[in-house]
Amino acid sequence: MQKINLKSQFHLNQGERIGILFLVVTLLVFGYVNFFVSFDEESTLDIDSPEIEALHRKIDSLRCVEIENRKPKSYPFNPNFLTDYKAYTFGMSPQSYDRFKAFRTQNKWVNSKKEFQQVTGISDSLLNVMSPYFKFPDWVTHPKPKYRSKTRVYSKIAEEKKQDLNTATVEMLQSVPGIGTYFSKRIVQLRNKLGGFFAIEELHSVWGLKPDVIEKVGYQFAVKTPRPMVKLDINTSSASDLATLPGISFELGKDIWEFVRVRDGIDSLEELAKIEQLSEGQLQLIRLYLFVEL
Repeated sequence: MQKINLKSQFHLNQGERIGILFLVVTLLVFGYVNFFVSFDEESTLDIDSPEIEALHRKIDSLRCVEIENRKPKSYPFNPNFLTDYKAYTFGMSPQSYDRFKAFRTQNKWVNSKKEFQQVTGISDSLLNVMSPYFKFPDWVTHPKPKYRSKTRVYSKIAEEKKQDLNTATVEMLQSVPGIGTYFSKRIVQLRNKLGGFFAIEELHSVWGLKPDVIEKVGYQFAVKTPRPMVKLDINTSSASDLATLPGISFELGKDIWEFVRVRDGIDSLEELAKIEQLSEGQLQLIRLYLFVEL
């Protein structure tokens, strides 16, 4: 019977024995560490710390800002030109907007937030939301002062005692308080350019001459020999026609023409007072040169 040589199967050289010894030692070390050392350490992150709470507040504020930025923007506007989309963004009901639209189709205007509420029938809470964005024209929020009628001023002095403005000299004009050498020369130059005055209101064409000074001129002077003049129908006049009028620039003439065209004509020259660029003096000039054919 053949003998089995077991000794040769377990014969290891020196390097193999060292390797096995190192493996055994390594296993023993890991076993010791795993048995005696605990790895369940508490988290060092304190979610209730002031720093974490401050970070949460900052994130929440940024989220609120982003939500606000995504909302439709609202800017100041004239409520007379309210659109259905803007009415929708403010939360107006279709019935309220329809009442307002019917009111505007009659060429009527609202001049205050109270009138807007009366026309639309919106609630006080919705009015408080919308009214901060209302922007009425300056002639509504800051009405221009009304000057006294020249007719009443003239009636204080007999007409026959007044001097003719079309023949007054520079020296004669300087007798009026507020008119010195500069304005007296400008008045004479304007008179020569026009070929004579048609009415005393044409002095509003003299740049810088204040209305109260023009009123004082009327105490001493009157236009007794007016130049001939043909008035224009404002509803058929072009922007170029309006710009040829004394004291009316091309830009202002264009604004007046656009104002009339948008409304398909006007019924009274007093409607032009709604033009913000138009001064009281220029409106008086327009009354001299234009008319409305009914």
